[in-house]
Amino acid sequence: MGEAKRGGRTVILYVRLLNHTPNPEKTVAMAARMCYSAVGPDLIEEELLPDRVAALIRRLRKNGHLSPFEHASFTFAVSGSRALSHQMVRHRIASYSQKSQRYIQETGFRFVTPELVQRNPAAHELFQRCMKQIEQTYNEMLALGIHREDARYVLPNACETSFLCTFNARSLHNFFRLRQCRRAQWEIRRVANLMLREAKKVAPVLFEGAGPSCIAEGVCYEGEMSCGLVKRLKKGQTGKIYRPVASGG
Repeated sequence: MGEAKRGGRTVILYVRLLNHTPNPEKTVAMAARMCYSAVGPDLIEEELLPDRVAALIRRLRKNGHLSPFEHASFTFAVSGSRALSHQMVRHRIASYSQKSQRYIQETGFRFVTPELVQRNPAAHELFQRCMKQIEQTYNEMLALGIHREDARYVLPNACETSFLCTFNARSLHNFFRLRQCRRAQWEIRRVANLMLREAKKVAPVLFEGAGPSCIAEGVCYEGEMSCGLVKRLKKGQTGKIYRPVASGG
């Protein structure tokens, strides 16, 4: 179970691994062995003891031979903001099913309040007042006979949404590389952190070393925008240096 924080009508986040390929690590190992073995799948499976599975997965990752990773898939249930879902769907090698604002009425809608806003009393009051006004406008539109699919145009990015997303393991590694970066937006960064935590519970070897590019590859692609962590890692300053930021800017 991932993080789930709810208070009143303010929603923070919810992430849960709903389903996954049975024996995902063995499936990946079998896919790799299939490419180079003259025997059939039954004999390949018999030969793949846990230590051999782990060794093979590590060798695949080290050599950059990641196509076998595509045979293991993971389905997550996520609740967050519409701002979050707009970013998630940019990861195209995945499948999504999302709550529809065309068919579900958002009266009394729940919304995500960024923690930076919560920590600023004046900003928080302004934010809450805006959410209340949006709700009132939405309800008035419905009362005037405007269909939900058109009334929803006034709803904010903060509006809560829920969706299922299914990634293969290779695509997940790419997702973590991009979205666990400290420069990623706070909500999707938190989602990535929780998704990796959930995935490691069922496939720890498959996701060894997964994370932002500075962790996974020893490289930062942010140029002048870099947070500087990769330089510290190259100097051997490891340990507690990398702590994924849960929220904020």
